Amino acid sequence: MNVQELPSADGVWTDLTLAPEACGPSSAALPDAALVVAHGHIAWLGPRTDLPAAYADLRRHEGQGALVTPGLVDCHTHLVYGGQRANEFAMRLAGASYEDVARAGGGIVSSVRATRAASEDELLAQTVPRLQALLDEGVCAIEIKSGYGLSLEHERTQLRVARRLGEQFGVTVRTTFLGAHALPPDYAGRSQAYIDLVCQEMMPALAAEGLIDAVDVFCERIAFTLAETEQVFQAAQALGLPVKLHAEQLSDMGGAALAARYGALSCDHIEHLSAEGIAAMQRAGTVAVLLPGAYYFLRDTHLPPIAALRAAGVPMAVSTDHNPGTSPTLSLLLMMNMACTLFRLTVPEVLAGVTRHAAQALGLQQSHGSLAAGRPANFVLWPVQDAAELAYWLGHKPDCTIVRQGRVVRTARQD
Repeated sequence: MNVQELPSADGVWTDLTLAPEACGPSSAALPDAALVVAHGHIAWLGPRTDLPAAYADLRRHEGQGALVTPGLVDCHTHLVYGGQRANEFAMRLAGASYEDVARAGGGIVSSVRATRAASEDELLAQTVPRLQALLDEGVCAIEIKSGYGLSLEHERTQLRVARRLGEQFGVTVRTTFLGAHALPPDYAGRSQAYIDLVCQEMMPALAAEGLIDAVDVFCERIAFTLAETEQVFQAAQALGLPVKLHAEQLSDMGGAALAARYGALSCDHIEHLSAEGIAAMQRAGTVAVLLPGAYYFLRDTHLPPIAALRAAGVPMAVSTDHNPGTSPTLSLLLMMNMACTLFRLTVPEVLAGVTRHAAQALGLQQSHGSLAAGRPANFVLWPVQDAAELAYWLGHKPDCTIVRQGRVVRTARQD
C-alpha cells in the first residue's frame, strides 16, 4: 500500500452532520455543516452558511448528509503476535480449567512460543489483516503493545512490526512496551531476575532505538506484584517514558493508585477498581480504559465501577483489547455496543470513549479524538442518521468514507 498515492482530502466537504461530541465535550450535533481540509489538516469547520469566502473556490467533496465523527482511536491492543488460540477456547467450553490449558502448553506461553518462531516479515503478514479490519471501521490511531516476545530480541521484533504497520498504512501507531506481561518459561521461579532484565537491559535498549512510546505492566496475582510494577515504572520514568497499567482486572491489587502516582496515561480493565483507586486516577487525570471484549469472552460477572467513575469525572475510554487469548475481536464498533449493553455507558459516553478519551489514553489529545482547526484530518463519514446507530447495529459494517492523515483511504459507494 503506497499511502502517498491515495487521493488528498484537501478541499471543502459539504452536506455533513457533525456528530455530538465531535468537537469537544458536550458539543451538540450540527446539521448542514461544512469542513475544510488544507495541506492534510482541518482548516475550518462549522455551519455551511458561515463558510468563509476564502474557501469558496476549493475543490468540493459531497458528503451526502453523512454523520461525521473524528477518526476512531483503539487505545489498547496486542495486535502483533504469532498463531492463534482457538483450541484453548474450545478446551474451556469443554470444561477445561485455566490450569488444564496451561498444562497443555496454552495461555500466554503459547503465544510467546508462536511469536518467537515467526520472523519479522511473517509477523507483519499475520498482523496486516487484523489491522485492516480495524481500519475499515474508521480507526485512525491505534496502540500496539509488545509482550509476546519476553526477550530483547523478540520484543524488538514485535515493536518493529508495529512501527512498520504505521508507515505502511499511514495510520498513527503508538507502541507500548509490555515486557512485564508474563514470566517467560526460562525465568520460572526467578521473577526478580526477569524484572531486572526488563528494567536494566530490554527497556533501555528498545527506548534508545526509538521503539517505545509508553510502558505497561500486567499487575496481578498471576503476573507481577505491586513492588515489581513500581520497579518498571521507575525505570520508565528514568528514561522519560509515560506509563500505563493492566490494573485490577482479576483482583484489587492497588495498581491503579500506584499508576496514578506515576502520572499514568491510563489504567485498563479495572473491573475491581477501588474508591481509593478512582480518587487517585481523578487527581492524576488518568483515563479508565474499559475492555468489554475481554469481560464478555471470559464470561466475567464483576462489572467495572462505572457509576463511581462517572461521578468522579474520570474519563472513560473503550477499546478492543485485541489479543489471541481473551479478546479476539476486530471490531471497535462492536465494543461500543458491548460498552453500552454490558457496562451501561450512554451514547455520548461511548462516542467520547472511542475518540476523545481514547486519544487522551495515548497522550494524543492534541492531535486526535476531536475535530478542530489545525488538527490533522482524521475523520469518518458514516451513512447513518443518528449517532446512536454506531453503537446500535450488531455485526454491521457501515459503508463509510474514511479520511486518515489527510488522505481519502476509503470511499463509500455512490448510489
